[in-house]
Amino acid sequence: MRHRLRMASLAMCGLLAACVIVFASTARSQSFAGLGTDATGFAVPERGRVLEFPQDHGAHPDFRIEWWYVTANLADSDGRRYGVQWTLFRSALSPGESDGWSSPQVWMGHAGLTTGEAHYSTERLARGGVGQAGVSAAPFAARIDDWALSSNPGSDDAILSSLAMSATGLNFSYDLQLTTDQPLIFHGDRGYSVKSSQGQASHYYSQPYFSAEGELEIDGRSIAVTGTAWLDREWSSQPLASDQSGWDWFSLNFDEGEKLMAFRLRDEAAGYVSGTWITAEGEALALSPDELSITPQATADACGTRLPVEWRLTSDRLGLDIATSPLIREACMETSILYWEGPIEIEGSHVGEGYLEMTGY
Repeated sequence: MRHRLRMASLAMCGLLAACVIVFASTARSQSFAGLGTDATGFAVPERGRVLEFPQDHGAHPDFRIEWWYVTANLADSDGRRYGVQWTLFRSALSPGESDGWSSPQVWMGHAGLTTGEAHYSTERLARGGVGQAGVSAAPFAARIDDWALSSNPGSDDAILSSLAMSATGLNFSYDLQLTTDQPLIFHGDRGYSVKSSQGQASHYYSQPYFSAEGELEIDGRSIAVTGTAWLDREWSSQPLASDQSGWDWFSLNFDEGEKLMAFRLRDEAAGYVSGTWITAEGEALALSPDELSITPQATADACGTRLPVEWRLTSDRLGLDIATSPLIREACMETSILYWEGPIEIEGSHVGEGYLEMTGY
């Protein structure tokens, strides 16, 4: 019996190690997080496809890659600021679906917590088909091991009106409640988000209106917090062009009620820029590459390289000219795929706070 248990344990370790190798190796050879350009055999996003809810909150295993991504800007009763990240990635090793250990689905969870002095991060890995990780649409529930992002009883799953979010890592954990009564926001052309001049695209929407409250635990100390949270949902099979190496992504909340999602996908030329301006009344305005400028400013040593931790974003159409700066400069997600993710402050024509992610450097 002990021998069989040991062999089963070794087999599990081997499978989880394979997950790390798959994600890490595809990231290096085919761009960040396995988002390569080869979509053979997989479904691809279609312009004009009507997204349906709550169905599209669930998994899309016929596509190669997707994620459920939450970031939160929080503060305690003394005004100290914090940031929280909760992410679940699904990646298909091959087209098609099967049950049990032969499932081609691989799941990866990332959790991060940022204070004014330190950044904490951790990772979970799982194979599909065995119940260790997965997503259901109604009632909505996304989980990997004991991490969860799930609807509370009575939640309106069409807009994800009430969610519980939790994760645990070394020396940190969080347990938050997210609530909203606002509709989802669709990026690009009704959720069809173009990522390059060659036409790569994803299906992409957000729930950027969450109010958040709950508790953080840091080095054994519990901290009550409140703030805002932003959920991103995206799936595709080839969202990056062959010459694109990574991206710089912003989710910004302004004090006057407007919001901005913006990204720059880096290539050998100027890069591909796009975004969505959300008015205080909730109207989503798609921004074309010539209507938004995202420019790196000051750099710092972080994640083992030199990163642009301060940025300038401008748009003549919006009367926007803002500068962003990080809560801390070293907000590195020390996971099997290294990247920068953390809370930022906004100054200039508009004032507020948000989140920045930088990948592929």
